[in-house]
Amino acid sequence: METNVYIGLRDQLTHYLEEKRLRKTEERYTILEHICAFSGHFDIGMLYDELEKNHFHVSKATLYNTVNVLVDAGLVVSHSLMGNLAVQYELRLLAETHLHLICTKCGAVRELRNYAMKAEWEHLKTSRFTPDFYCLYVYGLCSKCKYKMQRAVR
Repeated sequence: METNVYIGLRDQLTHYLEEKRLRKTEERYTILEHICAFSGHFDIGMLYDELEKNHFHVSKATLYNTVNVLVDAGLVVSHSLMGNLAVQYELRLLAETHLHLICTKCGAVRELRNYAMKAEWEHLKTSRFTPDFYCLYVYGLCSKCKYKMQRAVR
């Protein structure tokens, strides 16, 4: 991620923390920095492993609390892709205007950018509602699972 984009996110976090009168801790900023390194979805386990790999030790409770602060601040989006079983997160900058193709068999997630849908969404008139972004979930079978099922039938 570009440095100026990260600095903008860091400034947004600082403003949010000041507005909510929350502490501006090294942990919160370091966690945000590591989240910015992910190019897509991540979960708490992946984030924890990444921080440990870089010798930055925090508890999982701190991670959950910080990620919740980042979600509330509008910097991170939470996705419950397979019900409540697998909560994943994504930087809001990366989450805007795309589809998630989710395999109901293996849980694989593939993202698909749909610019035609984005254009339609921008022209959509909604009464008493101002949309920020959309995120659509499409459930089905990935090609690997479909192939395995077809081979099992033969």
